Amino acid sequence: MTTKLLFDFTVDKAAKTVFITREFEAELSLVWDAFTTAEILDQWVAPKPWTARTKHMNFEVGGRRFYAMVSPEGVERWAIQEYTSITPKTNFKMFNAFADKDENPELPGSDWDYTFSEQDGKTIVNITIYNESLARMEKMIEMGFTEGFKMSMKNLENLLATLSKK
Repeated sequence: MTTKLLFDFTVDKAAKTVFITREFEAELSLVWDAFTTAEILDQWVAPKPWTARTKHMNFEVGGRRFYAMVSPEGVERWAIQEYTSITPKTNFKMFNAFADKDENPELPGSDWDYTFSEQDGKTIVNITIYNESLARMEKMIEMGFTEGFKMSMKNLENLLATLSKK
């Protein structure tokens, strides 16, 4: 087991963009599934002690995922992800926006671009998050996005280690 996996997290305020590169010691198909299957996403995407709950997900171009991050006290923070482009096992793009419980988006949102590649038995995921406004990006960061995302990536690393053994 590799002890040091690549993880780069860069915030570029001038470009209103967050750049993330994360390496996983798992097969590409398993990592792809972890990002594109509701049942697996819900196991890792929320930073502990929060949990994720997907209400519905249709992973196809024009489809969407509607889900909540749920606090230990039961407070729900809803979001919508609309899939705009999918190239299986290689790339997908989506528009992400916070929402209320009735699926009304809180705009502006952000455009996410995920690219997956495999090298030397490891899977590398590159994520670019472009925010329509600097204010939204700063709000996202203030809400603990950086720390939360890093925790989620560690959750995923642990889950992949478990799933890879099956």
